[in-house]
Amino acid sequence: MTRNQKEEVIARLSDEFSTSNAVVVCNYKGIITKQLEVLRDSARVADVKVEVVKNTLANIALEKSGKNGLTLKDTNIYLWGVDSLAVTKVAAKFAEKNNAFEIKFGHIDGEVADANKINALSKMPSREELLAMLLQVWNAPIQNFTIGLNALKEKKEKE
Repeated sequence: MTRNQKEEVIARLSDEFSTSNAVVVCNYKGIITKQLEVLRDSARVADVKVEVVKNTLANIALEKSGKNGLTLKDTNIYLWGVDSLAVTKVAAKFAEKNNAFEIKFGHIDGEVADANKINALSKMPSREELLAMLLQVWNAPIQNFTIGLNALKEKKEKE
C-alpha cells in the first residue's frame, strides 16, 4: 500500500468514524471468509459498515475523529454506524453464532465501552421496538373496551 493510498484510507475512515455514534472493535481470527460475508450482509441490512483495517491506520483515523482511548492489538475487524444499537446488535448476534468472533471493546456515544457494555446495549430494544411496545400499551384499554362492548352485545342478543 502506497503512502497516498494510506492517506486516502485514513481520511475516509476518519470522516466515517466522526459521523458515527458507535465503533466496535472485534477479533475475527479463525473466522472464514464465508462467515465474514454473512456478517457483512447482516451489517448492510442494518446500515452498519464493516471493514478490516490495519491497526496503525485505524488508530490514526480514530484519533482524528476524536475517538480516543482504544488500544488496538492483534487482528481486528471494525464495525461502525450512526445507530449505536444497530452496531452493537450486529456484533453481538454474530458473536453468538460464531465462537471465534470476539467483541473486544468499542467507542459508543462518546465513551469507551468494554465487551460487557456492548453486549448489554445489544439486548436493549431499538427505537422501532420501543414505539411498538408503547403503541400496544396505548391500544390495550381501547381494545379491552371494545372486547367488553362486544361481549355485552352478544349477551344482550342471547337474552
